[in-house]
Amino acid sequence: MKRAIVTALWLALSAAPALSGEAGDAVFAERGPWKLQRDGMRWSHRVDGPEAEGFVQVDDGSVTLREAIDPTDQKPILQITQKTDTRSREIGPFPISGGDPVLVFFLEQTTRDMARLTGGSPFYIRNRIKDAIFRGGQIAAAGAARKATFRPFADDPNAARMQGFESLTLTFVLDSDPKAPIRELLAETQGGTPGYRNRMVLQ
Repeated sequence: MKRAIVTALWLALSAAPALSGEAGDAVFAERGPWKLQRDGMRWSHRVDGPEAEGFVQVDDGSVTLREAIDPTDQKPILQITQKTDTRSREIGPFPISGGDPVLVFFLEQTTRDMARLTGGSPFYIRNRIKDAIFRGGQIAAAGAARKATFRPFADDPNAARMQGFESLTLTFVLDSDPKAPIRELLAETQGGTPGYRNRMVLQ
């Protein structure tokens, strides 16, 4: 994932107008400024899907959010470390007082995976996902937590060409404290091909 793409998505989300749905408000709640322990916060990460050029399945990965120092001005920033079965890479920087870098990472991962698996435009996919979260979705109690769900492509005019991704459901398990990190992030198609699943769980 190129830094420019992540930054572009981050800026687009940060500059978005006020949300109109309760589910979207909950997912994009202001969680900064972040206060992290030395080892940061870690989510387990697994990605399943069909064999396709450029698509990377992850059996036992992780995503870690840590605080770091920007060498250019010596100010604190946030950095993501993604580990897959075969490699490790740094993604960022993100502002320490901004929104949720892990959410941005997850949405961009899902966008790019869908584009690789369907041949669709990542710009179109990204905008549809963003619009669905800003303006729709459902939220319900899930024990002591809350669960927000979204169907970005359920009524999409291009659904017939999405190879199963028209059924894509985004699910976020949220803490009762709106500033707490998202407990679980899940993107999955409902049966059929390609059978995609991208899941992150806070450890």
